[in-house]
Amino acid sequence: MFTGIVEEMGSVETFEGTRLRISASTVLTDVNLGDSIAVNGCCLTLVDQGPGWWEADVSDETLARTSLRDVAVGSPVNLERAVRLADRLGGHLVQGHVDGVGVVLQPVPDLMVRIPAALMRYVVEKGSITVDGVSLTVVAPTADTFTVAIIPHTSAVTTLGGKQPGDLVNIEVDVLAKYVESLLAGHLPAAPGGAS
Repeated sequence: MFTGIVEEMGSVETFEGTRLRISASTVLTDVNLGDSIAVNGCCLTLVDQGPGWWEADVSDETLARTSLRDVAVGSPVNLERAVRLADRLGGHLVQGHVDGVGVVLQPVPDLMVRIPAALMRYVVEKGSITVDGVSLTVVAPTADTFTVAIIPHTSAVTTLGGKQPGDLVNIEVDVLAKYVESLLAGHLPAAPGGAS
């Protein structure tokens, strides 16, 4: 579990086969083999580390469902260690389980992202959403886009400040919305056309 508050920006050192090596410093403090670290919002397991770097194995499933398939040597990445029970929850509950990939339509400060229409039912004005591992508040949802206001600090300390139209970003919708939908599914009438 994560908070969506990025601790540092790292950089991809190598990506050979399924092994991803990332340069970092802050997130290497107080971590051990097997710990979880979110990379652009994707929960990965630390499998090896050394001075100033750590490695994770990236599954085919993760590559198919996230924008990690597009990272290259030198790519900046947002990093966050898993939350501890004693930590402040400054963002919202983030699992690191990417729901889909979005496309940036407009850069910061009013970042606009198009996402799969099926995810839009979980996006509400003033609701929480995670973009590349960053916990954000939705300003304006439409049928297949949403806008978030990015303050200068967030722009400077995350990869979002460098995103341009056409760039892919990982999206995780609020897990609480998905649980509410699941709990209420049997009590709600079917949508027109038999869709749930």
